[in-house]
Amino acid sequence: MSGTGQARKIVEGLTEASFSPGFGNEHSSEAEPGALPHGRNSPQRAPLGLYAEQLSGSAFTEPRAHNRRSWLYRIRPSAAHPPFVRVDNGHVRTAPFTETVPDPNRLRWNPLPEPATGTDWLAGLWTLGGNGDVTQRTGMAVHLYHANTSMTDRVFSNADGELLIVPEHGGLLLVTEFGLLPARPGEVALVPRGVRFRVELLDATARGYVCENYGQPFELPELGPIGANGLANARDFLAPVAAYEDVEQPVEVVNKFCGNLWAATYDHSPLDVVAWHGTHVPYVYDLRRFNVIGTISYDHPDPSIFTVLTSPSDTPGLAGVDFVVFAPRWLVGEDTFRPPYFHRNVMSEYMGLIEGAYDAKAEGFVPGGGSLHNMMSAHGPDRETFDRASAAELKPQKIDDGLAFMFETRWPVTATAQAANADHLQMGYDDVWQGLQRHFRS
Repeated sequence: MSGTGQARKIVEGLTEASFSPGFGNEHSSEAEPGALPHGRNSPQRAPLGLYAEQLSGSAFTEPRAHNRRSWLYRIRPSAAHPPFVRVDNGHVRTAPFTETVPDPNRLRWNPLPEPATGTDWLAGLWTLGGNGDVTQRTGMAVHLYHANTSMTDRVFSNADGELLIVPEHGGLLLVTEFGLLPARPGEVALVPRGVRFRVELLDATARGYVCENYGQPFELPELGPIGANGLANARDFLAPVAAYEDVEQPVEVVNKFCGNLWAATYDHSPLDVVAWHGTHVPYVYDLRRFNVIGTISYDHPDPSIFTVLTSPSDTPGLAGVDFVVFAPRWLVGEDTFRPPYFHRNVMSEYMGLIEGAYDAKAEGFVPGGGSLHNMMSAHGPDRETFDRASAAELKPQKIDDGLAFMFETRWPVTATAQAANADHLQMGYDDVWQGLQRHFRS
């Protein structure tokens, strides 16, 4: 059976019992009865001859509500590995981004071109841009990926930040230290800093987006006046249950550290965690379960109302990066221009499209593509959308023919040289706003 076929068969065998629900919960799981110790984290002799190991995603003394750590009970400790050596970074780039200067112009890209045969998820990772400084744990990066083969005898981990993976075409199976997580278009996967995983394809090819968050880990946004419920519900985030590999053969382990890729060849699979418990865990989330909040009177709400996850900064309400989704929803505003309004924003916005069309852009913005509107760059609906929305009959309208998202960040996003000079960069993007005529009458 092919790698893709085997991954599909594994996913078909997953049931509700294959996951543990609840974002930020203290999860626990064991793949073998008795593997998880009780009453203590590090007994003198861990059960079943396993090694006890703590994976810390936050400083030990951070407040309990923000502390991220998990205890892993594994066949071999992570310390049992040979030295890492530098390997080629491929198309992966990391902050600080100094190849080019931040660009105030509005930019838009078509999807990544077809990859060479034998390109796995890691080899197909391509950095569009970002901000901050990875060594200071500030900022973020926007990556895209396009792959046509599963990772085989290869495992990846990222010491620089957590990864929010947004599939657009083709499903993925993430084989992690904590267990198995399938992520299909319309779902997102969140892999915490330092967690090892392998990406297997559920289809012939896979394409999508990745937000690499160098800063504070993503959390659910505060709801404020919305109340106790709404937006992304914690119970809809699914963590895996323990599933381990007991493999005695060479496995390449690639580690992203301070912007560079390093690799070591282990004599075993590091995905050998038999039991675990903690809060530093990966998740998958179905974007269609997002509980959209919107106006039932007039005006278009600010897009912050569509925030799924946020990485807070030292300024309350000013995120290092927000993940925002424009999910299916009803529009009912009276005497209201219903598509997103024209605006200039102190935040910088990278927008991608998972399926269908985006209600503010009639043409040119396609699934797998993306646009970058840096801070204070003026943007909004194109001329065709403006004309249509200005004349539309204002009856209740369901938007269910598209699924778009946004990575929004407090800092300008600097495009990499490969993105600024890419063949799939759309020339003449500004033209979509041409023809917005003067209608003023004194």
